Amino acid sequence: MATAPTFHVVPGSAVRQAIEGNRSGVFEAVEEAYRLHAAGASVNPDSYFLRFPDKPSARIIALPAHLGGSVQKSGLKWISSFPENRTGNLARASAVQILNDAATGYPIACIEASLISATRTAASAALAAERLSPKPFEGDLCIVGTGVIARTTVEWLLFRNWKLHSIRLHDVDRREAERFQTWLRNENGLSAEFHDSLEGALRGASLIIFTTTALEPYLHDEALLAHAPTVLHLSLRDLSVNVVLAAQNIVDDVNHCLKANTSLHLAEQATGSRDFVHGTLVDVLDKTVEPHAGKARIFSPFGLGVLDLAVSNLVLQAAISSGAALALPDFFSNSVRW
Repeated sequence: MATAPTFHVVPGSAVRQAIEGNRSGVFEAVEEAYRLHAAGASVNPDSYFLRFPDKPSARIIALPAHLGGSVQKSGLKWISSFPENRTGNLARASAVQILNDAATGYPIACIEASLISATRTAASAALAAERLSPKPFEGDLCIVGTGVIARTTVEWLLFRNWKLHSIRLHDVDRREAERFQTWLRNENGLSAEFHDSLEGALRGASLIIFTTTALEPYLHDEALLAHAPTVLHLSLRDLSVNVVLAAQNIVDDVNHCLKANTSLHLAEQATGSRDFVHGTLVDVLDKTVEPHAGKARIFSPFGLGVLDLAVSNLVLQAAISSGAALALPDFFSNSVRW
């Protein structure tokens, strides 16, 4: 007689241990997830946004997905974003990931997922930076929005051995940038300059990371990117239509990126076409799309649930192997039909 699988709970401490102990494996898992998705070995429906009329900046998002190949897991990431948390030094985002067995459909794990979410975003950004930059692994970095995602992305760039000649920071909250400066100095031995003006921060930077909570575009002058930097547009809504149209645009998934009033979605609405999207990251990986050295190369990832599945599956296996996962063998007390 078949039995229900053992259910595991994986706390944040075990997640961090699993990721830090196998960053190379995480990086490979993210790239493989992209390739499986491009090959059709995934199901990645639209995310569902739970919004609050009395808190317009807050939301909770459900990201269901299925990933085949060697992963063979389904699941749901339930991630909240409450920007006002930062006023009390509480992280803006919190999340859990449910993993389901693909054969039986049974949930097999609940995993703390805020670090997983940040990690898959940052690792995919580092992958894009390598493949889109004419001179990868070196340059002058500009960070617009100095929160957790920016910090995690820098960690992954450093893991991938980027040599940063200079770092410039811009944030509407100078205290956030000052904390970021302290972290760079104390944890990584790096110095960074704060720029009050966005223009000053962007000028001459070869690699630019946007990780803000902006709800609508504020960068309107395409001349600020005329020096053809690589742009990791992780917050998706920072760039105006004319800036998008002047650049080479690479996405993780076309249909997902062109919705929810992202900068690319606004460009589609303005032009009536998607011709300004030049390809996906997998197209770049496979060299069917070559980076344009004479234009800003903008990577805009909507954030696919299949990436969360890939990293979560790796974390679960590592946590079980190390004994850090809490096993609940009797979680499904009513699983037998009779």
